[in-house]
Amino acid sequence: MGIPQVAIVGRPNVGKSSILNWLARKRLAIVDDTAGVTRDLVTYLMYERDRYFELVDTGGIGFDDPDNLTAKIDEQIRVAIEAADVLLFVVDTRAGLTPMDQEVARQLRYAEAPVICVANKADDPALDPQAGEFYKLGRGKLICVSTQQNRGRQQLLDMIAERLPTPEDEERKAQVREPVMNVAIVGRRNVGKSTFVNTLAHAERMITSEVAGTTRDSVDVRFELDGKPFVAIDTPGLRRTKSISTDVDFYSTHRAQRSIRRADVVLMFFDPSQRISKVDKQLCEYIAENYKPCIFVVNKWDLMVQHMPTEKWVTYLHDSFRTMWYVPIAFITGQTGKNVKALLNHAQMLFKQARERVTTAQLNKVVRDALDANPPPLVHNRRPKIYYATQVGGEPPTIVMFANEPKSFAEPYRRYLLGALREHMPFAEVPIKLYLRKRQSGDTRADIDTDAKDNADAPADSGDPHNPADSAIG
Repeated sequence: MGIPQVAIVGRPNVGKSSILNWLARKRLAIVDDTAGVTRDLVTYLMYERDRYFELVDTGGIGFDDPDNLTAKIDEQIRVAIEAADVLLFVVDTRAGLTPMDQEVARQLRYAEAPVICVANKADDPALDPQAGEFYKLGRGKLICVSTQQNRGRQQLLDMIAERLPTPEDEERKAQVREPVMNVAIVGRRNVGKSTFVNTLAHAERMITSEVAGTTRDSVDVRFELDGKPFVAIDTPGLRRTKSISTDVDFYSTHRAQRSIRRADVVLMFFDPSQRISKVDKQLCEYIAENYKPCIFVVNKWDLMVQHMPTEKWVTYLHDSFRTMWYVPIAFITGQTGKNVKALLNHAQMLFKQARERVTTAQLNKVVRDALDANPPPLVHNRRPKIYYATQVGGEPPTIVMFANEPKSFAEPYRRYLLGALREHMPFAEVPIKLYLRKRQSGDTRADIDTDAKDNADAPADSGDPHNPADSAIG
């Protein structure tokens, strides 16, 4: 299963970014009195009580952005709430209960994750009784904290850890989901997505039923292929963002993005008779941002096979999406079903890759060999060092490498490390999250050389008691 997520939500100016920086003990998000400073989600990997989890800071709910980004911010907040395993609902003790706090509470009413109401800016314990009015919101356990006075940090972390899903819960969830793979079929208009879905629905040896999806805005086609169950998430075609002028177009974009988030594997469709467009690039960017396994599907290939070699389109796709060079490419004819079965079998392989776990010893051997083959460049006459690595999660595979100076590893070298992981680990074709973090002075763990030799059968760690490092790449 993936790493649990703890989303920080609330109206503007209650100190959400301060809470993130305070818990992480790092300045990650901009703190400013101006409402709406946080527009993009800011995430940070944390470790507490032998568990890793990600903190997710969001923009303020109910803020009208002067740059017309309100819809985007609201969507990010909604996504964070949907994905969260724990929600921190931040309010302002000094300002007291406001109508906007009540609006946030209303939006959290149907959230499945447990909620902790964090009464921030309680700089003096004498203010605690004033925070009692937030019980009216009915949104979870209340705790008074102060980022300025460093009050209540450990108590809040303890409350978060107590509410994280246990490994047993995650294992049961994985067992329930394991038999069924959700496949999102996305692409711009008229690339043959509907024809492909119809082929799935009427293919021989496939058991099909069309049912309403888990959301009101999608239809799922459930079917079996060679005894393996699938769910195909049908999505609308997209047009360029600038041409989204109607509610229908806006919600079509919204549905496609939601389908991508729901998916285990995304099939990104292209028409070989058309050039790759801005819409294609926007979709692929969204797929990559969500760390979703993906297959580039070149449909209607029967119309082009006589005019263009497959190698030319492979090169074209790789040149257009350089950061997704690892994504496999399939050439199919959806109308006749040619290569459709092979495509679905490959999707099943990606579904498995995203869930793979490797031992710490296996991982450290790969990292050690990569360092030996191509040592990191010197920085200020010092060579940065990686001490050891461990896998802390799946879906996507998430790797943490502990180093003396994480910031000394430039982006090209991080990509080199990712390439080594893809080449030698069992997740060659799926996104990988890679964190580099600083090894703490009290860490007595053996370095990568001895770790690889002495722990040949050691399983991947579930965690390590150190402060997390900078953002992930993948």
